[in-house]
Amino acid sequence: MLKKINNDVILGKDVVIQDFVNLYGCSIGDNTRIGTFVEIQKGAEIGKNCKIQSHSFICEGVKIEDGVFVSHNVTFINDNYPRATTAEGRLENDEEWRARFKPTLVKKNSAIGSSATILGGITIGEGAIVGAGSVVTKDVEPYTIVAGVPARALRRVK
Repeated sequence: MLKKINNDVILGKDVVIQDFVNLYGCSIGDNTRIGTFVEIQKGAEIGKNCKIQSHSFICEGVKIEDGVFVSHNVTFINDNYPRATTAEGRLENDEEWRARFKPTLVKKNSAIGSSATILGGITIGEGAIVGAGSVVTKDVEPYTIVAGVPARALRRVK
C-alpha cells in the first residue's frame, strides 16, 4: 500500500483513497472517493461527494465543487503556454510562471469523461457533461454536453 499524503492535506470525513496516490497541499471534502494513480497538487480543492477516477491529474488552482465525477485519465492544465526557461535561457522562476497561471472551476454535479483535457482558466458549469477524449478550450455552459477537439456544445442536459 503506497500512498503519499502530506500532512498539509485537509481531508473531510469518510474520504476513501486508493493506493498509489500523491496528495499535497490540497483539500478533499466529505465522502469523496479518490482512485489509484491520482495526483492532486497544492492549492487544489475537491468538494464533497466527488469521485475522482484512476490516473487523473488535478493541478494547482483547480477547484472542483460538490458532486462532481472525474473519470479515468482526466488532465487539468493551469498554464496554457508552458515554458521551462526564459527567453534568455535561464530556468524560469515561480514568479514568472505565476504570470501565466490560470485557475479552473468545475461547478457542482458536473461530469468529465475519460481522457479529457481541461485547459487553464476554464469554468465548467453546473450539471455539465464533458465527453470522453475532449479538449476543453473555453467555458462550458451549465447543463450542457460538450465533446470533441476542441470541445463543442452538442445539446442541453435534460
